[in-house]
Amino acid sequence: MIRIGITGHRNLTPEVSDHVAERVRTHLEPYGHAMVGLSCLADGADSVFAEAVLEAGASLEAVIPAAGYRSALPAAHHPLYDRLLSQAVQVHELPHAVSDPGSHMAAGRLLVEQSNRIVAVWDGRPARGPGGTGDVVAYARALDRPVTVLWPQGVRR
Repeated sequence: MIRIGITGHRNLTPEVSDHVAERVRTHLEPYGHAMVGLSCLADGADSVFAEAVLEAGASLEAVIPAAGYRSALPAAHHPLYDRLLSQAVQVHELPHAVSDPGSHMAAGRLLVEQSNRIVAVWDGRPARGPGGTGDVVAYARALDRPVTVLWPQGVRR
């Protein structure tokens, strides 16, 4: 059973989200139900990945950075977050109270450590703040985890 984690950008435009969803589904297709997907379930890449994992009939594990994580996500995302969280076969809850860059980086580290490989929905640019996608990719590469970058060519955030 292969364990695949996701790191990626949030606040994707609908057009970018559609392109990313297709690329994620295509990337995950060979694994089918013989994978476990790990995601923090944030809006954007995390949720797109989680939905693709479930559509493939695979197991989903959620990584929750902090007790205040859900409330820090956009309110419009809460129904999808709740649905995905309810479908997770395991939930890794970190002991942080506040959803901040430090708790997000801790969640990214745990996700990488629990995964055999990482999918990064990443534009290749440095993280906008500590714990961002670029930082998680750097951590994965430091641990020699294979990282597959899925980003639509020519698209800017």
